[in-house]
Amino acid sequence: MQVNFQSVNYTSDIKLVEFTQKRMDKITHFYNQIVDIYVYTKVENTADRINKFAELKIGIPGDDVVVKKTAKSFEEAINTAADAAERILKKRKEKQRP
Repeated sequence: MQVNFQSVNYTSDIKLVEFTQKRMDKITHFYNQIVDIYVYTKVENTADRINKFAELKIGIPGDDVVVKKTAKSFEEAINTAADAAERILKKRKEKQRP
């Protein structure tokens, strides 16, 4: 499984990339057929303090799972998006069982 990290409109630091890699490794425990994961992060131009945006695009055979979340920090946005993706992948795995 390959994790592709992309930061839009800002320069990300190594700690955020490492945090993202560790968090995405946990997702593979719930669904073992993941081909690749794309993580897009960006800062939205709003007056609100909740302006950090994270989008996960998880490639699995037959379909892609896309989750978008906004939070006060990138870590929080990535974590909540990963939690939502885990729930989606668990449901999809249960549907595949006969």
